[in-house]
Order: sequence, then C-alpha cells, then structure tokens
Amino acid sequence: MTVPTTSASDAVPQTLADRTPVTRRRALYAGVAAAAGAAGAGLAWWRLRPAPAQDGAQQAVWTQVFDTPDGARLDMAGFSGRPLILNFWATWCPPCVEELPMLNAFYRENRSNGWQVVGLAIDQPSSVRKFLTRLPLEFPVGLAGLGGSELGRSLGNLAGGLPFTVVFGAKGQVLHRKMGQVTSDDLQRWLALR
Repeated sequence: MTVPTTSASDAVPQTLADRTPVTRRRALYAGVAAAAGAAGAGLAWWRLRPAPAQDGAQQAVWTQVFDTPDGARLDMAGFSGRPLILNFWATWCPPCVEELPMLNAFYRENRSNGWQVVGLAIDQPSSVRKFLTRLPLEFPVGLAGLGGSELGRSLGNLAGGLPFTVVFGAKGQVLHRKMGQVTSDDLQRWLALR
C-alpha cells in the first residue's frame, strides 16, 4: 500500500495570481459590487440630505394654522417658546407609521420637561381620521395636505420625501432636520439640543 505524499508546494497557500480564473473573476465582481454599493449609498445620502431652509421659513412655521382630525384648529404660534419636534408624515408611508409610536412615547415621557411634538399629516383627512382610530396619538396632529408639503420644502425637504422631521429650539430656531425615519438615538441626541 502506498501513502500519498504532499510536496512543499502543495502546502503553501495560493496567491491571487495562482487562483483559477473563476475565483479571480468572483473576487473582481465582489469588489466591483462593493464599490457600486458604497457609491450608491453616498449618492442616496447626498440626494436625500435636507437642503438649506429658505429665507423666512423658520418664521413662517409659527404663522401656520391647520385643521385637526377632530375639527379643531392647530395654531403653530401656540408652540413657540419651547422645544418642538415637527414631524411630517402620511398614513401610506411605512417608515412614518413605524416611527409614530416612538414619537408618541417620547412626547409622553418628555412633555413635562417642556418638549412638544406636532405631527403634520400630508394626507387625505379621511385617511388620517381612520388611521388615528387604530393608532391614537397623544401629541397634536395637523391636517397639512399639500400646504404641509410646501412648508416641508421651504424647510429643506426639496425631494418631498417622508418622513421628514424638524427640531426647533425654544427660541424658534431650527436645530436639526432629518430625512427618513427617526431612531431612538436621534431622540436622545435631540434632548441635549434644546
């Protein structure tokens, strides 16, 4: 019986040049895919980042008046003087719907510390009313419709994407703007802004 022997060259790992053409091609494709993914993520961030707010947009927020789902009036002037999270959302927007319970919990936990939350629904009033029967919110909601879209654009949401959130300080100045879904880390950072 013979025992197979291995030569010293068999024990040495292959270098990239020694790999088969298929293996090299796979490595090349993986590198190209990774580079394309990074470029795509960078482009998406660049396109979706909030633009600078238009002149007078911050002041215009405090002059807005919206109807509420229950038929009352939501006068934004009443929210000046304390920090405010202004969230633009819609019932047909899955990330919006997903973040609403977290925003509601934030409001419940921090309103005694002066924090306010207002949701501006960029949606049909009937859809918002129906939605709020399934998921009641403690913070005020305004029926903003197309006017809310324009307000969002003036605050830097040129793409018109949702959700879009603007954090105002107690003096009415914009402290932060975010395109996309709010996270618990965002809320913790914003608590420190005031």
